[in-house]
Amino acid sequence: MSLKAIALNCTLKADTSQPSSTDSMIAVLAQALAETDVEITETVRIAALDIKPGVTSDEGDGDDWPALRHKILEHDILIFGGPIWMGQIGSVAKRVLERMDAFLSETDDHGRMPSYGKVAVAAIVGNEDGAHFSSAQLFQALNDVGWTIPAVAACYWVGEAMGSQDFQDLKETPEMVTKTAKMVASNAAHLAGLLKQSPYPG
Repeated sequence: MSLKAIALNCTLKADTSQPSSTDSMIAVLAQALAETDVEITETVRIAALDIKPGVTSDEGDGDDWPALRHKILEHDILIFGGPIWMGQIGSVAKRVLERMDAFLSETDDHGRMPSYGKVAVAAIVGNEDGAHFSSAQLFQALNDVGWTIPAVAACYWVGEAMGSQDFQDLKETPEMVTKTAKMVASNAAHLAGLLKQSPYPG
């Protein structure tokens, strides 16, 4: 069965030419997913778009969310990537979650939101504590708006507290990150395949 995944990079860096540790972590997960024959179509740098504030699927002229929303929902797996800031997920990630709130009122005749039957996993980086709290924030919000979260759904790395080294600056990917990425990818692909074959009844 053919499965597709898309990645959202919720770094605060709007300039796509600037390297991002979130991109580096997404790349680890993308490689692991590719090994399960999941096609990774692209990584979208959210801060480079004009995703307007709001909780509807279209906030008017200049809003880039409607096109991105359509693109996201064409995929089976969502990689939701972002950095930790002040011990929690960043503002760009929160903006995306707020826009997905519209899914609550966009159900079909069986009460299913547009995201039903689709799987979401997390790619988190940071130089401070907060990976577990950030994934908890993400998974609760994503589940609220219809996404399915598999077992072992987060791949993360945090550096030394108050340190200055970024994930992208590591000479090699830590073994446990690679091992976890393979588990995240395997579980996500397995669950997405099952849901594609047998959707939720609603």
